Amino acid sequence: MPATLWSVRTGRDRLDSQTRAALIAAAKVTFSRLGYARTTVADITERADVSRATFYVYFASKDDVFRVLTEQLKDAFLEAQEAHGADPDNQVAVAAASVTHFVDVYARNLAFITVLEHQALTDEQLRAMWQGVRERLLKRMTRFVRQLVADGVAHPVAPPDMVATAASGMAVRFAPLIAASPADRPQIMRYLVRLYLQMLGIEPGPQAEETS
Repeated sequence: MPATLWSVRTGRDRLDSQTRAALIAAAKVTFSRLGYARTTVADITERADVSRATFYVYFASKDDVFRVLTEQLKDAFLEAQEAHGADPDNQVAVAAASVTHFVDVYARNLAFITVLEHQALTDEQLRAMWQGVRERLLKRMTRFVRQLVADGVAHPVAPPDMVATAASGMAVRFAPLIAASPADRPQIMRYLVRLYLQMLGIEPGPQAEETS
């Protein structure tokens, strides 16, 4: 393929990607502010500053883009559990990082999650999808706790699945506090990490404190 044609196609692909990303970002803000029922395609395109015709190049409906946002949320939670940035050889630091990253994702997406859970009450397919995401996250956390126990690092106060469930519940409760008062995040996270490590039966060290 001639270099000029390659450049043109690459530029067009990049523009397409930017337009799709702009529509997704606009949809997230609009759904979060108006809720699912009140949001229209016109609301999304107005915020993204594109035409309705452009919207339908990328999405079949507002439901379509809503499900894309749900998939992106799932990926963000899964990525958070990877605890990137923490020393992989320090399981205490990984535990602290994973829970703080998870809460950060929840806090950043709190408004959209509220809309998602409300919509899932009447949308069976969406409810099954969201429930599947939550179950997957819980199973991954449970496996992590079991691995900590197997390695002799953790001595949890309850069975691994119950510790994972309790940690998930804490994340759900702590996230709104951070969303409402971002300036209090460092202190809130310190308490969260301490509580999580206590449930695991792990003494918090300086690296765990730094992670928060």
